[in-house]
Amino acid sequence: MNDDVRNILLGVIAAGISAAIGWFARTYLWRRRLRRKQRFFGLPANSECLLVVHRAAGGTGWTVARRDVFALLELSAIIKDCGANAQIVAHDAAEQGFGERTEFCIGGPVSNQRMAAHLRSLLPGIEVNTDSEPGPDRGAFRVGSERYRMQQGTVEHVLLARLTARQEGRPVFLASGQHSNANHAAVRYLARHHTRLARKYGNNSFCLLLKVVNSDAYGPDVVELVADVTRAATSPAPAPKNPHRAAS
Repeated sequence: MNDDVRNILLGVIAAGISAAIGWFARTYLWRRRLRRKQRFFGLPANSECLLVVHRAAGGTGWTVARRDVFALLELSAIIKDCGANAQIVAHDAAEQGFGERTEFCIGGPVSNQRMAAHLRSLLPGIEVNTDSEPGPDRGAFRVGSERYRMQQGTVEHVLLARLTARQEGRPVFLASGQHSNANHAAVRYLARHHTRLARKYGNNSFCLLLKVVNSDAYGPDVVELVADVTRAATSPAPAPKNPHRAAS
């Protein structure tokens, strides 16, 4: 075997080894990212999760609101990537606790009874104005001493939370907005930024207040982070200073 043939063979072998190392490295990194994603969402392969939505108004049967369908499509991509399976459940039919299966709950407390229960139990420091009468505070969020009003189509707020009842339990994800477009915006924000959120919070609970800007023009795409309100949202709301006067 002359030197030219030997050099060619060595080059082929070196190229094959480099390709194999590159393939193994890419596979390792892909699997590591997948495991991190599965841990953050609580969705190991072949696991089950719940998608809880409210019933659309005005229908005789069970129909999901249009913007909630868009949100479900974004969540379904995440669930498929993790190798998990999903079950869609109406808000008034999900009569079970939390922690056994990952849950994604979408909608405000007026239209979604399960969301209302989660806010009372898991985020007691948040108050949502549920008055049906028109007014400047209709649908407003109160977090601590701050109040966040809605200007439909211009400024809409939404709560995005990842909550766990115990360390080993599966998480509950909440997307509760002042308008259905804000619900979709929160889910899209979660889908786009879950890597950064996992890096910052790990498997711990968090609650973010987001602002959807000019949804009439931009839909759910332009979203700003207003604040991390985890501490205020998970702390019990302060009692009235004079409960007897408040009750009278």
